[in-house]
Amino acid sequence: KHVLPILNRLLRKKAIRLRETLEADYRPKTARFLRIHPRYQEEEALQALLETLSRAPKQTEVLLHLFQLQGGTDKPVRSRELEQRAHTSRSVIRSLLDKEILQETELTQDRVTFQGGQPQEPLAALNPGQQRALEAVRALFGQGKTALLHGVTASGKTEVYSHLIQEYLSQGKQVLYLLPEIALTAQMIGRLQARFGGRVAAFHSRQSLHERGEVWHHVRSGGEKASIILGARSSIFLPYADLGLVIVDEEHDTSYKQFDPAPRYHGRDAALMLAAQSGAKVVLGSATPSIESYTNALQGKYGLVEMPVRYGGVLLPEIELVDLADAYRRKQMQGHFSTRMREAITHQLGEGRQVILFQNRRGYSPIVECMSCGHVPGCPNCDVSLTYHQKRQQLRCHYCGFHRALETQCQACGNPTLDTRGFGTEQVAQELGELFPGARTARMDLDTTRGKHAFGRIIEEFEAREIDVLVGTQMVTKGLDFGNVGLVGIMNADTLLNFPHFRAHERCFQLLTQVAGRAGRKDFRGLVLIQSFNPHHQILKQVSTGDYQGMYREQCYEREQFHYPPSVRLIKVTLRHREWNRVEEGAAWFARSMRLVFGKAVLGPEFPPVARIRNQYHKQILLKIAPGQSLPQTKNSIKRIEQSFNAISQFRSIRLIYNVDYI
Repeated sequence: KHVLPILNRLLRKKAIRLRETLEADYRPKTARFLRIHPRYQEEEALQALLETLSRAPKQTEVLLHLFQLQGGTDKPVRSRELEQRAHTSRSVIRSLLDKEILQETELTQDRVTFQGGQPQEPLAALNPGQQRALEAVRALFGQGKTALLHGVTASGKTEVYSHLIQEYLSQGKQVLYLLPEIALTAQMIGRLQARFGGRVAAFHSRQSLHERGEVWHHVRSGGEKASIILGARSSIFLPYADLGLVIVDEEHDTSYKQFDPAPRYHGRDAALMLAAQSGAKVVLGSATPSIESYTNALQGKYGLVEMPVRYGGVLLPEIELVDLADAYRRKQMQGHFSTRMREAITHQLGEGRQVILFQNRRGYSPIVECMSCGHVPGCPNCDVSLTYHQKRQQLRCHYCGFHRALETQCQACGNPTLDTRGFGTEQVAQELGELFPGARTARMDLDTTRGKHAFGRIIEEFEAREIDVLVGTQMVTKGLDFGNVGLVGIMNADTLLNFPHFRAHERCFQLLTQVAGRAGRKDFRGLVLIQSFNPHHQILKQVSTGDYQGMYREQCYEREQFHYPPSVRLIKVTLRHREWNRVEEGAAWFARSMRLVFGKAVLGPEFPPVARIRNQYHKQILLKIAPGQSLPQTKNSIKRIEQSFNAISQFRSIRLIYNVDYI
């Protein structure tokens, strides 16, 4: 049952030896190509050949189609293409190969292909605001500084990026363009390929191993096919031959932080380190910069470039707050749609415009409750309730993936009085279909975008106006550019405001501002409706007025009072084990040891809101590192505590997880 400890003892006694081999899974893509044998190149020999094949009409037809595809040249033709064009089978071609009439060769083909030929769109001329921003970024690069480009949504930051990319490509440099979500690459790669042709390559986890291997080889060789790498955070680790520019779009986004598994890193910070090692320049772009980045800009570590006006002079969307408590009291709610929301959707659909509805929870309902005894079905592996997915009639855990069919009776009391609490994107889409039966609706969340090309398909259909209303989670908030969206509706902002995290208000402001920026980006002013039970909340007021400075000052003041970033740095230590008692004792010992070294800067240990995930109990300790405190000494102190911790036999099996700059 437990063979590894025995093998380790044998290794220590040198009774056995361990040999490791590294095998490359990557295989080049090959394809069969056909050409006629050289002996039949002359016209007389060819004529004689066709006469001998007069009793083999299928073989003759294959030869005629081969000549047609070659177009008077001697270039080889792909075997599969010839089979499809001649409506023949592989056996006919094999007969011609056996007679030595055809020759077959295997050639390596690229998986990284571009179908569009030459670039079609020239770079657009910049307006005065964009030109000033471009010149300011160049000046900061000349000073050796990172540029933080703070531009409101639809201010034209992508055009500024495009001109910078053109400059560095003309110098023979490579460009890394980082995006927080895979969903964004589908739209962005089309825009960049229209301008830079086949010099753009994508790199993200939805690609196959072989596709990523192909990009890896092109990047290492400095080939033209990978001059511009458009990718998620993992693209930082590609072997760049000559990196000149790094663009981190939507730099505030929490998706840049990898939480699990190790290595736990932040894509933005890793990109800055990569650029420092490569001698490359960095642009951080966002309409709502993270508080840390904005602080660095105000302190002079970064250079700040502002773009306060939308492209073309289009006004920022009008933002209205809808009081849900008042709407319920007046009985103006229909499902989860207020009267104002229904009127606005009707008006926009009547004008031929599209609508985006945002609800940051997937599934139909997060809770199924028995109305007789109050029992809520929970996950057997995690301390969390099961989410109801109506389409599959399933209860699913969004932490470990456990699922089971929805029962008709309560498992606790046996009564058939089950009801749902709360709502997700699936329920919003269903209610939308009932309220607006003529509208074409679609969902964009993790359930509907599991396929490799699902992101791109939904975005293409929405761009082509084949979808009237798009319901989605935070996937719809980040950087997507749709010209016909007249209304953005936030179904319930309170779930963002009341999240138990010191960054909750900052994230709420960023998320709501970003999703509001999808409305009215081209020729008309958009409308944003935010439904909330607390419309007088300070953050919602700041979102409605676009007051980023007010939010920044307020959050900095609060965090300074309670010692949170950016005034301090954080390290979160998580202890994980299957036994509750062992985690409890181990966390208490570890926290006590840390307090002997760091004093009051240690918080905890405490159980997180979800204390058990995949049958593993978690307990957390938070360490606050004050400005001026030596980071190497802090690391060495924690490592010494860890060595002492692991020396205690009952704690040795507890897993320790460090999360530096915890966000």
